[in-house]
Amino acid sequence: MYIIKKPKPNPELKKLDKLVGVWNVSGETCGQVCFSWMEGGFFLIQYVDLEGTKGLEFIGYDEVSGTLKSHYFDNDGKVLEYTYKVSETDHIVSINMPGITGRFNGKFNNDGTVITGSWQWKQDGMDLGYKAILTKIDHNPCQKGNDI
Repeated sequence: MYIIKKPKPNPELKKLDKLVGVWNVSGETCGQVCFSWMEGGFFLIQYVDLEGTKGLEFIGYDEVSGTLKSHYFDNDGKVLEYTYKVSETDHIVSINMPGITGRFNGKFNNDGTVITGSWQWKQDGMDLGYKAILTKIDHNPCQKGNDI
């Protein structure tokens, strides 16, 4: 009989726990995002609904680069790759792909229920960006995007 050792999620993924739940987005863009863990705990799923743009993002740990990486897909057919850095105080998301580079620099409030920050990026030679405030309205994980 063979004993197969089931893999375990990388401990770095625990940093994403503070994102789980439903967040209202306000500022220079409006809408809602929702985070929940995929069964098994290897991927955090983000459901996005921002001003008509709907998307789905899978965030996991990339063993090769040693970073939290994501793949994002939206209703306009975009496929984007991001890198996440999350700490007690910082929420940083960066993108570095052909034709687009940039980052979201966000700060958590003391109890982790508000992220205040801004996106700044360069796309096809143009400087773009917006300020955003994410406010957690529900600490429970969303149910397959039904909450947004």
